Amino acid sequence: MHKPTPRTESPNALAFITRFFAAESAGGLVLMAAALAALIVANSPLADSYFAALHTVFAGLSVSHWINDGLMAIFFMLVGLEIKREVLAGQLASWNQRALPGFAALGGMVVPALIYVAFNWGRPDTIGGWAIPAATDIAFALGVLSLLGKRVPLSLKIFLSALAILDDLGAVLIIALFYTSDLSMPMLLAALGSIAVLVALNRLGVKKLLPYLIVGALLWFFMLQSGIHATLAGVALALCIPLGKPDEEARSPLLHLEEKLHPWVAFAVVPIFGFANAGVSLSGITADKLVDPVPLGVALGLLVGKQVGIFAMAALAIRAGLARLPDGSNWGQLYGVAALCGIGFTMSLFIGALAFPGAPELVDEVKVGVLIGSVLSAVLGVVVLRRFAQRG
Repeated sequence: MHKPTPRTESPNALAFITRFFAAESAGGLVLMAAALAALIVANSPLADSYFAALHTVFAGLSVSHWINDGLMAIFFMLVGLEIKREVLAGQLASWNQRALPGFAALGGMVVPALIYVAFNWGRPDTIGGWAIPAATDIAFALGVLSLLGKRVPLSLKIFLSALAILDDLGAVLIIALFYTSDLSMPMLLAALGSIAVLVALNRLGVKKLLPYLIVGALLWFFMLQSGIHATLAGVALALCIPLGKPDEEARSPLLHLEEKLHPWVAFAVVPIFGFANAGVSLSGITADKLVDPVPLGVALGLLVGKQVGIFAMAALAIRAGLARLPDGSNWGQLYGVAALCGIGFTMSLFIGALAFPGAPELVDEVKVGVLIGSVLSAVLGVVVLRRFAQRG
């Protein structure tokens, strides 16, 4: 199999990466504000209006569904664009570059899932949420990381981004394989036909984005009606957008679309999702509720499972000579980043809604577990990174 040649870092590429981190970091801070606002509103006199607005039906779907199935398709399209760029011409372009984030991502998905399963074993009504703590929120994590400024080397930010992208890829596969039901074969065939058209456009060398976006919109509709989660249309569309050749970077349709989407996703799509999904009434949350299997499994999966899985697998890869520490970093900083990966917010809430579609009380428990696990992971990560900032 032909292995793409990684591009050399040009000033334009460096400026793009700089803007990328700036947008993700600032977007993470906006997401934090949106989540906090949702919690405040959901526990204020405005709570009834807040929940009623989310259940308002428009064009056959509730506002909540439009956000989770529609807006989040744009988020997943950006995830797909990032995955394709990084694998073909970025930080994941060679096996050596993929080794450390790859091993870390594997550990960071398996161990949290096992912890959740351990707390929910023998409970058929809740065991389906095993994938909830397996995801990392790149916007939230980079937003927290940005608070440390230059104390954290750029290599660690790149490692965190690569890890989160592989994490997102795993989450996409999990959604496709385990959270799809009641398939409509005619609509599924129409969706597959749309993907075939997208592949044909790519193979024919079509560089204009409009044809891809039109077919992508049809693909989203067919997937929505087929039983496969509609957001996966965004990933399929992204993987068909042409990257172009290394010497055509300025004209790359993929890079152009990715750059245009970033601010919209960082400052609109993800914060709107956060505001719509983080709101949970705390009035019925007691100490006994906090140690129920779902919130406990989610919170400990994120807080303990993420850091243990990521750090252990990364250390194993490094000790075995399969990878090396990111440049300019030390073991303490690597552990701090592993802790930050316990911030699961966006994808964890999203998978939680898929896992328990007809059980709002379980979804509320998921929200509590995600919030507790994510906040504690953020605090631990910052403390560790500050502690080891001046070492190594």
